Amino acid sequence: MRTTIAIYGPKDIGKEISNVHDHNICIMKDGVVKQYLHLERYSRKKFDNRLDYYLEELFENGVLEIEDDFDIVFVNSLVSNAFQSKNGLLKFESAKIFPTPPQLVSDCYALLGLGNYKVVDAYMLSHELAHIYTNTIHYGEIKENSLLIHYDGGASVSNFSAFHLLNGEVKHLENHWDFLPFSSFFNNNILCSILLENHHFNTNQELSKYNGSLSLAGKLMGYSSYGKYSLKIEQWLIQNNYFNRNHLNINEFLKDLNGYFNVDVKSIDNKAQIFKDIIATLHHIFERTFIEKIKELKEKTKADYLYYSGGSALNIKLNSKLLDLKLFKDIFIPPACGDSGLSLGAAAFVENIKHNKIKKHSPYLNNIYSDIDEWSFDEKLIDEAVNFILQGKIIGLAYGNAEAGPRALGHRSILGRPDNTELSKYVSQTIKNREWYRPIAPVMLKEVAEMVTGKNIHHLGKYMLLELDILPQYKNQLEGVIHIDGTSRIQIIETIDDNQFLYKLLKTLFEKHNILGLINTSFNRSGEPIVHTYKDAITSASNMNLDAVIINGEIITKYE
Repeated sequence: MRTTIAIYGPKDIGKEISNVHDHNICIMKDGVVKQYLHLERYSRKKFDNRLDYYLEELFENGVLEIEDDFDIVFVNSLVSNAFQSKNGLLKFESAKIFPTPPQLVSDCYALLGLGNYKVVDAYMLSHELAHIYTNTIHYGEIKENSLLIHYDGGASVSNFSAFHLLNGEVKHLENHWDFLPFSSFFNNNILCSILLENHHFNTNQELSKYNGSLSLAGKLMGYSSYGKYSLKIEQWLIQNNYFNRNHLNINEFLKDLNGYFNVDVKSIDNKAQIFKDIIATLHHIFERTFIEKIKELKEKTKADYLYYSGGSALNIKLNSKLLDLKLFKDIFIPPACGDSGLSLGAAAFVENIKHNKIKKHSPYLNNIYSDIDEWSFDEKLIDEAVNFILQGKIIGLAYGNAEAGPRALGHRSILGRPDNTELSKYVSQTIKNREWYRPIAPVMLKEVAEMVTGKNIHHLGKYMLLELDILPQYKNQLEGVIHIDGTSRIQIIETIDDNQFLYKLLKTLFEKHNILGLINTSFNRSGEPIVHTYKDAITSASNMNLDAVIINGEIITKYE
């Protein structure tokens, strides 16, 4: 059977906030992911959208594992249905332009001038469906009678789409831009951006130099916990169209704010309670509108299962509420639910129509250009790591292939004790240079997580996609990884096969020292991609002044 190559690499437009970002490529054969790369991990440019620049290099240097002729599938976006590599040696164009409803387009045009092989079949898969089918990489074939949902900042012809799989057929239900104001809270809302980026703006001149941010999902969730929903604030937000525009006059804004709420705010400073309540209200609106729509679609389809993806699926608060509603027998969300997973979903979709059964994969798929193995270790290494942790030292961990998706899941992580608030603050604000309001997450053995929460942990916990309340008697032992609202974003390690080194380390810490888990945050500084290679790990450990980095079976403390 021929290899499938899937690429997400449409060319961006504009000079401000990117419409297209997180380019990636996947090589799949016989239902198995052979290779995958989230481009920013190799290029070291955050949100990199230059796959056209790198793709010929991947072919010409023999990096891609292609044995013969292959099929190719391209994922489109709201700005493009075509692709051309740097020197024009790979060209692709969809046979249909922005098809509605979202669909797979066959018989597309592809020209290849790289290597001795050729493209046999060329496809274009709509952005919306690529998001949804990323689930199949980790959960296998979609279950009968399932509701399929995509929700993000902007796909190809919508930012929200819904499908229903029944009797083996996928039926399109709806796609539209109705929820764009709400998903924009996370990536293209000027008020959210200037508050969550922790800037203090006092003049329009200062603000005019600010271009906004794409990286707001975790920030908005973290900051919203400091405020409360207000109907009066919601009415004010509606009057101002949720501030969904690309400019904001500070003087006019503050005059309106102070007059409407009878406050005296001198500048846009995220320490002010009114701003905390504004963000909490925005988050409440986001949750409420989505849940109302899911309830409506559940009633319409009587679906048993929910498969959900797109950048909005990174919202752990919403995910937890969906589970608590018990609308479905089960809910599935992939770890790479944002745009970095689009090539995975597209490859799986095409492999499926080629009648290849999709194997269930771990999240550790970022392997192109990676030079780090799942190294062997002995008890001595575990004991050394335990001693470092007990002393309050901070360790970087690089183990095997890197994670697909934006969250560290134990292969590119920074680890430390979970029972010290000052240590967590030091890791977050000093080492990683993150904002004051953002929580640090823990990793735990599943049985320990269930002990400290008093709940059976859903499988979404394996991908750090839920928030959980911590029982009072364990809060002192986990004070560094509990947010202001009393919740913790726990990643669970269920079996030794999930991560052999981390499983053994957590087990030893718990059984011998009653340490309930570890700080687990991504191995990178704010604004930088997560480390990918051996060199990246050493360089970042040095730049962040980590006490040690564990890589290739040894603890390294000197980085020269």
